[in-house]
Amino acid sequence: MKNIYYSIICSLIMSITFTSCEDYLDDVPKGSKIPQTLADFEALIRNEYTNHTVNVNQALNLLNDKYVTAATLAFDRLTNANYLWDESANRIELNMSDEGTYYFSYSAISTFNLIIENALVTTEADEGEQRELWAEAKVLRAMSYFNLVNYYADTYEASTASSKLSVPLITSANINAPSTQVSIQEMYDFILKDVEEALPYLPAVSQTVLHPNLGTGYAFYARVYLQMNNYTEALRYADMALAENDALYDWTSFYNANKTIIENPDSYTNLPSPMGYNYVENYNYRHGAVARFASENDISIERAERFETGDARFLSRWKIRTVGAETFYKTTLSGNFNYGGITSVEAYLIKAECLARDGAINGAMDVLNEVRKTRILVDEYEDLTAANEEEAINAILKTKNNELILTIVPFCDARRLNSEGVYPVSFSKTFNGTAYSLASDSHLWTMPFPQGATDNPGNGTLTQNVEK
Repeated sequence: MKNIYYSIICSLIMSITFTSCEDYLDDVPKGSKIPQTLADFEALIRNEYTNHTVNVNQALNLLNDKYVTAATLAFDRLTNANYLWDESANRIELNMSDEGTYYFSYSAISTFNLIIENALVTTEADEGEQRELWAEAKVLRAMSYFNLVNYYADTYEASTASSKLSVPLITSANINAPSTQVSIQEMYDFILKDVEEALPYLPAVSQTVLHPNLGTGYAFYARVYLQMNNYTEALRYADMALAENDALYDWTSFYNANKTIIENPDSYTNLPSPMGYNYVENYNYRHGAVARFASENDISIERAERFETGDARFLSRWKIRTVGAETFYKTTLSGNFNYGGITSVEAYLIKAECLARDGAINGAMDVLNEVRKTRILVDEYEDLTAANEEEAINAILKTKNNELILTIVPFCDARRLNSEGVYPVSFSKTFNGTAYSLASDSHLWTMPFPQGATDNPGNGTLTQNVEK
């Protein structure tokens, strides 16, 4: 890991983004600047293509949430193992180059560590401005660690979290900083502490959508507590997040405004994505695996069938298409997509699940239906009802999995539910005439560290959390 940090640090210096260089390099390259002012360090948060890329592609493959072509399955053995749920595959051996999730995350963490170390002593700023920047970096660091621990380690269980390893915890931007692979409990404690310390200093309205605001802090806290099965705290913070921003985008209006193009079966004209920087549901914005102006992943026929009839959000994003021997749902939006940040709809659906688990079934369904009214076309819409907790949870999670498709959240939820054991998640399918299945207790739910990380763990050790 030391080599990758060296590269990160050199690029930071060359882009006028370093401080205290005597701790890292003996000489600053000619023409470079050692950042000292608040503006120098604040610019790091605006570096979205490096610090706001959230690559969870193999989790999407495991869930079959994106369509994978036959050609990709033929040459990409790791994708093949996850997409076809091959429990016999040694994914550790296959994971020789899939390092984007790991190194993009730790690159961002290194940057946030740098900000946290220096924000409170920056020049040309008052204490309030310094604390705000410090708090924003703390939240972003916590979000990056949450993604890592829920990708490369087993999911949180209170009874085992102290005895199972998570991921390396690094709190310094120094290339020689120690790398300690802490327990899952220690990592969650660290994440919670980062957010707790940040909350008093987060602004209600941030400078840009890349900068976490108070709503981001509350909504992310709700996500973390939900993952820990602490429904009381998750509900409390979901409500606090919604008090900051409870806006929902009206996808039925988007559909009706673009109905002619959407309903034309021969038109694959890409419409502009409304899910970019100005999406009304955003608390904060982070990219997915592709950090640039792009289109979404295509999805399979089987995955498309899990959307509700009349779902305008689905109909506005994908359209069935056949190319050669392959039929799938082709993406029809282009632009930017908030796959790595957090949005109000997630807060609504966290609230709905927590209410259902507390026995407030009608209240839970009211919250769910509030979301659905902005998604389901009027001619298809009916309020959903539930007779018990199980029916409510199933309805809420169906909507949530569809709302947050192509993000890490459905993967985290599935792992959480499998660990809990009350509403386990499993899959089955037939692909090219062969039956495949993914059990709720499969080892495939935990991703292996890339070989580059285990072979070069830096100033520490790194133990795989999965056998293959």
